[in-house]
Amino acid sequence: MSYSLAYSPCPNDTYIFAALTNGLLADAPRVDVVLDDVEALNVAARAGRFELTKVSYGAIPYLLDRYRILRAGGALGRGCGPLVVARPDAAGAVAALAGLDANAVFAIPGRMTTAYALLRLALGHEPRTVELRFDAIVDAVARGDVDAGLIIHESRFTYAQAGLGAAIDLGAWWERETGNPIPLGAILVRNDISDPDARRIDAAIRDSLRFARTREDAIIAYVRAHAFEMDEAVMRAHIGLYVNEYSDDVGDEGVAAVEDLFGRAAAAGLFPVGARPVFVPA
Repeated sequence: MSYSLAYSPCPNDTYIFAALTNGLLADAPRVDVVLDDVEALNVAARAGRFELTKVSYGAIPYLLDRYRILRAGGALGRGCGPLVVARPDAAGAVAALAGLDANAVFAIPGRMTTAYALLRLALGHEPRTVELRFDAIVDAVARGDVDAGLIIHESRFTYAQAGLGAAIDLGAWWERETGNPIPLGAILVRNDISDPDARRIDAAIRDSLRFARTREDAIIAYVRAHAFEMDEAVMRAHIGLYVNEYSDDVGDEGVAAVEDLFGRAAAAGLFPVGARPVFVPA
């Protein structure tokens, strides 16, 4: 039996799933893989398109009728949250988030991303936005097409090269407000897959990550092939930041962070009231 599996071409995902995707693990389930932008995967999950899929935690409250959350393979951590970036003024200063014009237009990587939920929590209101693919946002801000950009993934390593500065680090803001790591993305399993099978998939994801850590020479070409011509140093920094202890297992701390995000966002009217994350039992 094989499972449909969708994840992003970002280095953290391709690093984690390379061994599983390329049949390098003995006795692992077979997977038929689709790579796409995370917001496209958020939208596809609304229709239950894939049996296994990466999504943003910001999308999960709307997917609980179809999916539950695997404990392995996700993106949580500290010091790895989204940023709001803007052009500096004539004096070279960048306004803080609270100092941006009330009518400022933000380029965002999708309305279902965790980043957008965090932006609205930090602002306390719904901003004016335009949706762009994540890797187009820095250039849009630099050109002056928008006033500010909400950046994720490798853009956090490259925005300064475009002459931009950070108005706020939303991950640092979240950590100060809550003390929790920031839950960014998760791997979901569709509800028509049993818990025992889901646990076998979880184990295979852990094995795939373990393979990558011990046999990087065998998987790094796959990671590079999907890194959008990314600089090698940026690719390595991306993996180092987003692939961490929570990638093996979300753990009790990670579950608590997700529950806190859901609760705060529901209280602010951003998520459905009463939505609770459902993880596959360990």
